[in-house]
Amino acid sequence: MSTIYQYKPLRFYSIVFIATWTLWFTAAVLGHRHEDTGISPVLMLAGLLAPPVTALCMVMTSKSPALKRELKEKLIGAFRLRPGIIFFAIVIFFGVIVISILLSTLAGQSLDQFAVTGFSFSLAGIPSLLTITLAAFLEEMGWRGYAEDSIASYFNWWKESLISGGLWSIWHLPLFFIPGSYQYHILQENPWFMVNFFAGILPLDIIFAWVYVKNERSIFACMFFHFFVNFLQEKIAMTQVTKCVETFVLLIVAAVVVALNRDMFFETRHIGHLLPETDPAAPGHSSRCKTGI
Repeated sequence: MSTIYQYKPLRFYSIVFIATWTLWFTAAVLGHRHEDTGISPVLMLAGLLAPPVTALCMVMTSKSPALKRELKEKLIGAFRLRPGIIFFAIVIFFGVIVISILLSTLAGQSLDQFAVTGFSFSLAGIPSLLTITLAAFLEEMGWRGYAEDSIASYFNWWKESLISGGLWSIWHLPLFFIPGSYQYHILQENPWFMVNFFAGILPLDIIFAWVYVKNERSIFACMFFHFFVNFLQEKIAMTQVTKCVETFVLLIVAAVVVALNRDMFFETRHIGHLLPETDPAAPGHSSRCKTGI
């Protein structure tokens, strides 16, 4: 029997934003009250769970064997991994940081930024290293587990990366109002650093899309890359001024990545063909699928 699955990005993002923002804005309100007894970090963690839980629920209730199988293979299918691409992406990002620090000296910043520093935050009592590991795992389970493909089923990867990058950026908004969060501290330091935070996610998501597609849409590949992005951003003592420089460097790198991978970013062959129309094990299986908003 033919099984046609229609991706539902509007439903996914509506659920995620309502759930996450409700939890995080509640945490912001409680964080400004003296009677807050430590519930804010718990709400922050709960908000972080919204994307992966929503993705898993939408996949598991989809009645699509192909979608369920695809999630499993994207998560644990080692055959999808291209270690060279992952390593190259990490090297590129490390190079972005080095170049950004060197350029920042023109704006009066110090080379002392090359020093290794401690983590700037923890979450709900979870040690910092585990926090950034958990954040990478949970976010990628949500964004690459369902969200990315749900948009790519309708657009080419260039448009998809801009749309998903914009949504990923805006999703962080409530964190700027929760006392104790990294985002809260940079907003208090200078509102323009908040603007830079949002802007920097867009070129970064283009690089994530490249890693994702080149690793045959492997979630694990993006988790690994996401962890190193978080780790390098936390452990290298860059100032917020340097992170503004970093955004411009990322824009250049993202432009080069797109230019060198034009076919990947602008082809439309995958639209409507991310999933098989029927169970691959079933007789008469077709590779066509139908997608929709």
